[in-house]
Amino acid sequence: MNADLADHTDQSAPADHRVPVLIVGGSLVGLSTSMFLSRHGVRHLLVEKHSGVSTHPRGRGINVRSMELLRRAGVEDAIRDAAAVLAENHGILQAASLTGGPDGTGEEQEWLFKEIDPGGGLARLSPTTWCLCSQNDIEPVLAETTRSYGADLRFATELLSFEQDARGVSAVVKDRTTGEHTSVRADYLVAADGPRSPVREQLRIGQSGHGELFHNVSLTFTSRSLAAIVGERRFIVCYLTRPGADGALLPVDNGERWVFHAPWHPEHGETLDDFTDERCRDHIRRAVGAPGLDVEITGKAPWHAAERVARRYSVGRVFLAGDSAHEMSPTGAFGSNTGIQDAHNLAWKLAAVSNGWAGPGLLDSYGEERQPVARATGERASARSAEHSHPGYSPAVTPTGRPGGILTVVMGYGYPRGAVLGAEPTRPVVPDRLELTAEPGTRAPHLWLMRDGARISTLDLYERVPVLLCGEGSVWRDAAHKAAARLSVPLEVYAVGDGPLGDLVPEEGADWTGTHGTSAEGAVLVRPDGFVAWRSPGYVPDPEAAVEHALTHLLHLPPR
Repeated sequence: MNADLADHTDQSAPADHRVPVLIVGGSLVGLSTSMFLSRHGVRHLLVEKHSGVSTHPRGRGINVRSMELLRRAGVEDAIRDAAAVLAENHGILQAASLTGGPDGTGEEQEWLFKEIDPGGGLARLSPTTWCLCSQNDIEPVLAETTRSYGADLRFATELLSFEQDARGVSAVVKDRTTGEHTSVRADYLVAADGPRSPVREQLRIGQSGHGELFHNVSLTFTSRSLAAIVGERRFIVCYLTRPGADGALLPVDNGERWVFHAPWHPEHGETLDDFTDERCRDHIRRAVGAPGLDVEITGKAPWHAAERVARRYSVGRVFLAGDSAHEMSPTGAFGSNTGIQDAHNLAWKLAAVSNGWAGPGLLDSYGEERQPVARATGERASARSAEHSHPGYSPAVTPTGRPGGILTVVMGYGYPRGAVLGAEPTRPVVPDRLELTAEPGTRAPHLWLMRDGARISTLDLYERVPVLLCGEGSVWRDAAHKAAARLSVPLEVYAVGDGPLGDLVPEEGADWTGTHGTSAEGAVLVRPDGFVAWRSPGYVPDPEAAVEHALTHLLHLPPR
């Protein structure tokens, strides 16, 4: 932890507790924000009104881009361990039932896709892959990790009020167990408080998008005999399509524990009270095609699929992240992953400003970058729901996005505008097809390297500070160090090559210059979140001035 950070917190306003950052909301995105800030050494307080982490299996697909970020944060193995029971589950199955129906006739089933990476090509693009981990499994890992850094997590604590001024945010939080009120003074507030965000409402931030798409009731249940009916069909989710008994079946442990998403139609006057245990058991039996199936309902949770994006991601010193900033159709698990990536984008920027090596203007790039990504991703998610006929999806809702390949959405998105220099402003936020070109504003490419005898990915280099890659023996190394020192910016510089001056040695056959769109005389500047900030394809007469200009632009520093 950086003890000096306490000195950056505004001391002028009275408060019981002072921190650089107050996080409101302790679910997946709030805990991700906490962990990423902890990795940067930024003190913070997280408050969550519920008594603990999620106990309901939901939001289960952690995509490859999120896993790259979690790998760099050191929690990939723990998350995979938490999700080990579903490690062999892949694909989406669609069927009229799982038994062939009560009359014994065979009913058609179709794998909408059976493998996320059927050709094994993902290994060329990333050092990691997808993980089928539910929120109730990943949240304890995140909470334990961020606490190990000394983070202050307060569950059963709710935000009562907040107001901000030019120097910070003053808030009052309440311990729901003791009733005690505590005043908090923070430099910044991050609202990860869900789709009905009270913080967003107080800021009077409106939303755009299609609005509500469909409604479901998520039923957790146990069954001793369902696993035998499912057999070897190890799906992530099965869409059961029998009229009047449709829904989505999801395994929790491939044994006795399951989740069923039943369509709910409040627009027709249907209420949650209508979902009695008897009705839910009957619905599941008819959907599966097994009238005598043993079913014990253990929980019910309503949820609402929607496509909405906040019109602003921040007001002053208050920022929205996750569902408070955007809602998406669940198909593809884009919503939770976009939230994790919001947290990662915002965390390094808050750290840079709090630690004094970036100007406050850098924080404006958070919404400038993340809002277009949410809008484009949400449109693709709605299109995939329509394409896959997600149970409950209304045909009256016409998606405006194209489904596109899931990898294109997950790894191909970029930032045409924001904290980048030299990006093509007309480039689509999500392209039509995946092209990993290492252009400014796009995800930096993965390449296996050797460093001090250890095999690492280029992506393992990017987390806390900007990184400059250059060829060994080039003039960039000394020039970059001098420019960074003059600006008081922490910068790591690595020379790539297999000679005596190389810090990083590419594996045999790897072409780091071609992969990064540069040359042995060029350089690439990568942000702490692993996006290319700027690159020079080749020789420039004054590399020191070039690096200084790039860092000044990237970090919103005052020009010299």
